[in-house]
Amino acid sequence: MAGSAVNYGLSVEIWQEKQYIVDVEQYIQPFVQVTSNVFKELMKTEIKPERAYFIGKEAFLDWDISGIIALTGQVKGLVAISMKNSTAQRITRILTDSQDVTNSDMVDSLGELANIIAGNVKKSLEDLFRITISLPKVVSGMAHMVVIPDDRTRLLCIPFNVFENEVVCLSINISDR
Repeated sequence: MAGSAVNYGLSVEIWQEKQYIVDVEQYIQPFVQVTSNVFKELMKTEIKPERAYFIGKEAFLDWDISGIIALTGQVKGLVAISMKNSTAQRITRILTDSQDVTNSDMVDSLGELANIIAGNVKKSLEDLFRITISLPKVVSGMAHMVVIPDDRTRLLCIPFNVFENEVVCLSINISDR
């Protein structure tokens, strides 16, 4: 496989395989924009995307909880928003307007956050693709991994700086094959 760099505000690599080139901007930019807007509107905080990177198929990463939405239709894949428990607690406090949050509250909040992001991205891509989104699933546990079943694609992580020194990772795996 040959790699080439694409620059659209995020530094990511795309891969060419058998005459097929993923149009990164077409797929990824709506996710970045929607995620930024959701944090700005719901949590009244600006977030900044950092350098995106591909995650190995079975990599364990440094997050504690992930909200995951599956995509089906003309585009298939998944969207996951992952973070440390401390970040999830802070987000949950903001979303629930409560200082006392339980694990159940965090699961609900992360599922809803993933659902809002995926739903808004679906709406922004409606002119290009017919997409159906699943109900959100939330996975928790230290250093869990998000596994993708398709060997032809990889998981792209876009880290966002939030609340000054915390990180939220938006992971995307998309294929239109």
